[in-house]
Amino acid sequence: MSTTGATADPLAALGSLPGVADSVESVRKAVDRVYGHRIMRRRGNEITSEAALRGARGSAALSGADWALEEVRRRTDFSGDDEARIIGAALRLTAEAGQLLSIWRQSPLRVLARLHLVAAAERGDAVGRPRRDGETADEPLVELPLPDADAVAGRLEGLSQLIIAGGSAPALVTAAVVHGELIALRPFASHNGLVARAAERIVLIGSGLDPKSICPAEVGHAELGRAAYLAALDGYVSGTPDGMAAWIAHCGKAVELGARESAAVCEALQRGAA
Repeated sequence: MSTTGATADPLAALGSLPGVADSVESVRKAVDRVYGHRIMRRRGNEITSEAALRGARGSAALSGADWALEEVRRRTDFSGDDEARIIGAALRLTAEAGQLLSIWRQSPLRVLARLHLVAAAERGDAVGRPRRDGETADEPLVELPLPDADAVAGRLEGLSQLIIAGGSAPALVTAAVVHGELIALRPFASHNGLVARAAERIVLIGSGLDPKSICPAEVGHAELGRAAYLAALDGYVSGTPDGMAAWIAHCGKAVELGARESAAVCEALQRGAA
């Protein structure tokens, strides 16, 4: 996304794209329905915990580790094969995201570095910092052209400035742009998809749209499927108004599906079946 142009608030300008206002309103209604469920008053913490687990499973599925929810719930050791490590990284990121809200608006680049460090769970020269010249990104499920290190640095700085400046853009628009930009850039040597979706979660929580983190967009992204995810991402990367609007709408649908998932959990708890 270009962060320069005639408007002083390019994120807010995206909110006026055709169909985006409808997506924003639809998401708000879906989120409000879950927060209004009677079980939330008594067992909200349980809903938050379950949403975190399901969100991590969904994010991992989009990064190539599509495990059954009960398998994720059952396992305690995620140090085995590549898929297990992806699941472990997703779980760690989901737990970490809520701890970084106070830092995000002041220093988003610091938060992104921390997210990558948590995801990688290892020490090394490439961990917790953007790629340098000649370094590649291990994100095999995303086949978009990889921007060079200078482009990454410039666009990350532009994204950071937009977040710090704030503005009037709806939370959905900001979350979609953060998510899309990080996938397009793949700024780290690994785990970019997981980091991008964790950053989306941080925006949705910190904006007040989903303050208790009970509407996991990652669930919706996984339910919509990898093919639809990548097709919508192509629209974002194109930078066209239609492409950007399609990506924002896709992210909106993901949040709605995440809200629906938590509504089903509320119903199950209310019936005493969960």
